[in-house]
Amino acid sequence: MTLSLARRADRFPDRTAIVDISEERLYAPAETIHEERVSYGELSEMADALADRLSALGIGAGDTVCLVTRNRVASLALLFACRRLEATLAPISHLLTPVTVERPFEALEPAIVVAEAAQRDLVRSIPFDRSVTLEELAETDTDDGIQSSSESDLRTGGDRHPRSDHPLLLVHGEGGRPVVAHSARTLEWNCISALVAWGISRSDVVPLVTPLSTYDGLVRVTLPILYAGGRLLLDRAFDPGDTLTAIVDESATLIAGRATAFRNLAAEPSFAEAVASLELAIPDRSVPADVLESYRDHDVSVSRAYGRLECSTAFCQPVDVDDHARGGDADGAIGLPVPDCRVRLFDDRGDVLEGPGAGRLRVGGAVVADGYVTPAGSADGSDGGDGEGIADRTNERDVDPDGTPDDDGPGRFVDGWFDTGEMVRRDEDGFYVLE
Repeated sequence: MTLSLARRADRFPDRTAIVDISEERLYAPAETIHEERVSYGELSEMADALADRLSALGIGAGDTVCLVTRNRVASLALLFACRRLEATLAPISHLLTPVTVERPFEALEPAIVVAEAAQRDLVRSIPFDRSVTLEELAETDTDDGIQSSSESDLRTGGDRHPRSDHPLLLVHGEGGRPVVAHSARTLEWNCISALVAWGISRSDVVPLVTPLSTYDGLVRVTLPILYAGGRLLLDRAFDPGDTLTAIVDESATLIAGRATAFRNLAAEPSFAEAVASLELAIPDRSVPADVLESYRDHDVSVSRAYGRLECSTAFCQPVDVDDHARGGDADGAIGLPVPDCRVRLFDDRGDVLEGPGAGRLRVGGAVVADGYVTPAGSADGSDGGDGEGIADRTNERDVDPDGTPDDDGPGRFVDGWFDTGEMVRRDEDGFYVLE
């Protein structure tokens, strides 16, 4: 298999990849959606066009493209455009503030910032002066760009591997840092693990209720759905009424997300009727057990996922396993490691814990990110201090000037593993529960 979008477009060009359910008007009535269907062939053509336009602006292999926008089809087309140019996409959350939006740029040195016009105020706070709106990018003259997609194996989505020393995707933490790097290989293994763990297939239809700028919205949900050839329902901003309308209209089969989305959907009057087509819910560890009962009561199977910025999905709970049967703590049960994720528990002496017991959790394997992106000139950068680099897996994460950890926890990469800093208990059956 491969991440190649063009390969999927060749095999099923007319299959719907994305349904843009965003409201056409800014103040459209609740539960109103504007459907724009985008096929795999059209998405691939969009990626080609964006690659041409980025190239005309001087973007090439090894460059970083930052993107500031809500959930849009263009966001996904840009990711595949960067893949075809051997460049890197770094989504920047539009939910950051004018103060926190500076944080990712402490580590990033983008070649360009692409943004939707609605984010102009936030873009003004970014400490970088080369930016272009999505609309301006669409109008970029490509006469002097790179050769057309029909003349280049790489541009048609060929399987030539991207440069090993430059990632395909950079994702930042909730507060703007840290920034972690994902190679194309890491992203593909995350897709494969999701397909195996949850049985995702081309027949699945999934509403996205999490921003594409987040690790779970993009790496855990969106890319696996497109990898399998399924259909993504994309709303620029989550609205429970619109989402339930789209679930009914498109007969959605799967939903994954965080507590706010699960709770708000269950609180809608039309919830019971709307979720009739749903087969599987994948909540993260933030979703309380009592909220999930609303889904189980309507025959929706539940499989809780555990992951974090550095490893988008490390554990999942087997479908229909009773939370309370595993450790007695429904909100702490995280289940079993996903395929291709290795797990170790360390005791207080630093020794690997064998068998049942509680210890400090480390995860490794193909699904774990490639490391933190270090600030330009940092001594632990992989490029020797001449620019941004990826810290190897022996380097601890950055800390604030006062010595406190960054806002996403005390984890660090060490000895080829990611140490989460969390205490986890493993029971006699090999199930894991957060302490």
